[in-house]
Amino acid sequence: MIPGRKYSPEDILRLGWYHRWIIIAGIVVVATGAAVVAKRLPNQYKSETLILVIPQRIPDSYVRSTVTMRIEERLRSLSQEIFSRTRLETVINEFDLYPELRKTRPMESVVEYMRTKIVVDTVRDDAFKITYTAGAPRTAMIVTDRLASMFIDENTHDRSVMANSTNAFLESQLDDARVRLISHEKKLEEFRRKYSGELPSQLQTNLQVIQGNQSQIQSVSESINRDRDRRLVLEKSVADALTADTPDAPPDNAGAGDPNSIGGSRTVDQLERARSELRGMELRLKPEHPDVIAKKRLIGDLERKVQQDAQETNAGVPPQARPLNAAQVIRQARARQFQAEIDKLDRQIAAKEADMVRLRQAVSDYQHRVEAVPGHESQLTDLMRDYETLQKSYASLLAKKEESKISANLERQQVSEQFKILDPAGLPQSPFSPDRVKITLIGAALGLMLGVAFGAFLEYRDTSLRSEDEILRTLVLPVLAAIPILTAVADRGRRRRVVVASVAATVLTIASLAVVSLWRLGMLKGML
Repeated sequence: MIPGRKYSPEDILRLGWYHRWIIIAGIVVVATGAAVVAKRLPNQYKSETLILVIPQRIPDSYVRSTVTMRIEERLRSLSQEIFSRTRLETVINEFDLYPELRKTRPMESVVEYMRTKIVVDTVRDDAFKITYTAGAPRTAMIVTDRLASMFIDENTHDRSVMANSTNAFLESQLDDARVRLISHEKKLEEFRRKYSGELPSQLQTNLQVIQGNQSQIQSVSESINRDRDRRLVLEKSVADALTADTPDAPPDNAGAGDPNSIGGSRTVDQLERARSELRGMELRLKPEHPDVIAKKRLIGDLERKVQQDAQETNAGVPPQARPLNAAQVIRQARARQFQAEIDKLDRQIAAKEADMVRLRQAVSDYQHRVEAVPGHESQLTDLMRDYETLQKSYASLLAKKEESKISANLERQQVSEQFKILDPAGLPQSPFSPDRVKITLIGAALGLMLGVAFGAFLEYRDTSLRSEDEILRTLVLPVLAAIPILTAVADRGRRRRVVVASVAATVLTIASLAVVSLWRLGMLKGML
């Protein structure tokens, strides 16, 4: 190549025409070689099947499925399982695939080669396609069908296993939650038993009991005061009965047999007064009041006394001793009666005082319970908060476990989401590979590049001068004269015929390649 030489587009075209035979030879040779190689390549047949994903037949609002993976994720998981060495090796042995390859390579290489021949693609959100390529049409069809059945079976098995695993996991979690809930219930029971009566829920009851006991204490205190007042009255009555004056005048004999004598009249008067007092008490007090009961007992004693006096008078007792003794007997009887009432009141007062002590002790005990409530409330709040949390967790797990059990039943009865073959694998009628036209065209393009590269190399090695400008730029000498090229008529005709033949051969070659390419493309379109 001459330094400083520049090429214009016309020069490039001229060089291409100049080296046209080299370029054409490269195209023809390489394209022919590519066609021969493509012819020798083995045919590859592709079979495919379309699988539809049928959604769950029962609405999700009724039964929620435990398998929530998207179809892309499930296909990825299923593909990893089905494309495993064990599964593909079983298919290879079942259909006796790649016998020559198995003779020269280990099984791992054969399995890896088979993985390259399997393609799984999602078509829509609810369908996917399985494609397998083999050297024989029937082999491609039966292996594709086998792969489709493996996907369907593996999907059913995986969904069933996943549902059962979810059910077993929820069952274990439910058992653990049940154990923790029972343990916490025992803690609550022990706490309630230990602090029975001091719980916050019993505060109102304790206050009511304290109020009721205080009311009883007040009532018993008032009753004791009344009894003590009554005792004082009875003590005074006893003193009056024992210190009463005895009449000094001798008794009148004329009135000895008269029941209206002095002693008898006093007894009768006392009886009348007692009855009058009883009537007044009955207007103020209840029949079971101690004063009313004592007054009735006194009236009964006076009535018996009057009867005894009448009997003694009729029996002829000396009249001079009878009045005095009768009065003394009456006073003594009254004193004994009052003393008996006093003793009874003492016993009642003692019993009521014991009730007072018991009631005050009860009030103290319940007051202690009320004061202990704030201290136990925080502990009970912590226990109840944990207990409520465990209850909610247990109830939630129980509901989820029931849903999981129903979902597992759906999987077992095969009414959940399933795979269904929508378009079964068919027997391919023509090979899809190798694309011999494409290989030939690629060879022709490669030959063209090689021819151009070889022509460029020749041009690089060429040091001849082809024009006046090149001479002037290269030699840097003045031109004295220019002699034109003189050619004979026969030479010009021969050269013209060579140019026409070259152009015709080039056009014919290109047209032949174009026709062959279009024909192969038409055949491929017809098969598709």
